[in-house]
Amino acid sequence: MHDSAVDALVQALRCLPGVGQKSAQRMAYHLLQHDRTGALRLAEALGTAMADVRHCERCHTFSSEPLCLICQDDSRDHEQLCVVETPADLAAMERTGSYRGQYFVLLGRLSPLDGHGVKDIGLQTLMQRVADPQLKEVVLATSFTAEGEVTAQAITESLRARGLRVTRLARGVPVGSELEYVDLGTIAHAFMDRR
Repeated sequence: MHDSAVDALVQALRCLPGVGQKSAQRMAYHLLQHDRTGALRLAEALGTAMADVRHCERCHTFSSEPLCLICQDDSRDHEQLCVVETPADLAAMERTGSYRGQYFVLLGRLSPLDGHGVKDIGLQTLMQRVADPQLKEVVLATSFTAEGEVTAQAITESLRARGLRVTRLARGVPVGSELEYVDLGTIAHAFMDRR
């Protein structure tokens, strides 16, 4: 029989992606037995993040300021806007070092079966963002899953009338993959060969 506080910790850790009962239990026991200092740091960091982190008012990535550091950076190319599905995808693009433009994070992708439509992914806000007269190109960096492809197609159709160049990451990114899990060299190569 376990202590209810230990059980509560194990169940809380299970909310993480890919963490099942056994992994959560191992993590909880490790933190309690071998790394209480690390556990306290983790608890403090989680508390701070929950209290302070929100979405950037301009691009929708995570930020503790109204505008994220990328949106605040005047040296970024204001003629390019890269559209990604999640803040994790934005981070993956940034790690490649191959893109110096602006971003827009959709916070999801179209998925009619899951009830995620155009309004749920922020397409209306994206259309307002592309009204910027400096903007010349929109780079679609949605995943190459069926939902990511449908999302890219919907965005392309919405942007056709605006006279913007719309490009898509090249197929160097494996079909069916999530951008945040693709190796950085493949992402960089796909970006350079976009069409």
